[in-house]
Amino acid sequence: MSIDRVIMAFAGTMILLSLAMSQIHGPNWLWLTAFVGANLLQAAFTGFCPLAIVLKRIGLRPGVAFP
Repeated sequence: MSIDRVIMAFAGTMILLSLAMSQIHGPNWLWLTAFVGANLLQAAFTGFCPLAIVLKRIGLRPGVAFP
């Protein structure tokens, strides 16, 4: 798997998890959804993603968006 695909899978998992937690424990979990969405948006414009840096250091192969 490339870094791009791992990031998309991780972001999708975090969004679904926070939506589930907001239904079980309370609406404040939706802040996690907002944070993930904001991070995805800024990464689209700047190319900077902290998770991409970590994944690159552990040896995953680069993708198109995060070389």
